[in-house]
Amino acid sequence: MFAPRARPHAEGERSRLPLKPTELLVLMMLTAGERHGYGIRQDILSHTEGAVELEAGNLYRHVRRLEDGGLVEESVRRPAAEPSSDDERRRYYRLTPLGRRVLAAELRRLRALVRLGEERRVIAPESP
Repeated sequence: MFAPRARPHAEGERSRLPLKPTELLVLMMLTAGERHGYGIRQDILSHTEGAVELEAGNLYRHVRRLEDGGLVEESVRRPAAEPSSDDERRRYYRLTPLGRRVLAAELRRLRALVRLGEERRVIAPESP
């Protein structure tokens, strides 16, 4: 019996794994829509209940790496906001289609790891 063929992009996606934890968080925060750096930082802070507090330089280093890898891109359009609250210098970022596929591949990888932990009784399976 033959193994099913991988999707054409699957190898390219898997070759980018595993993602660094901060990059995984940045990509996850961008699934909610376009965000500027400070917004991404605040979303991560909120999601991790303050456990991950990124300095601006560190955040932008990760964003640049994701941008160089084609996983995020700077948005050419600006989300609707009150003109007085939006700073023209702000750069907004969005997830690319490749970024979404890589994120999904990473989440599948992590899910398989969690299942292994459950099978080996490192952690209890979650109840429905």
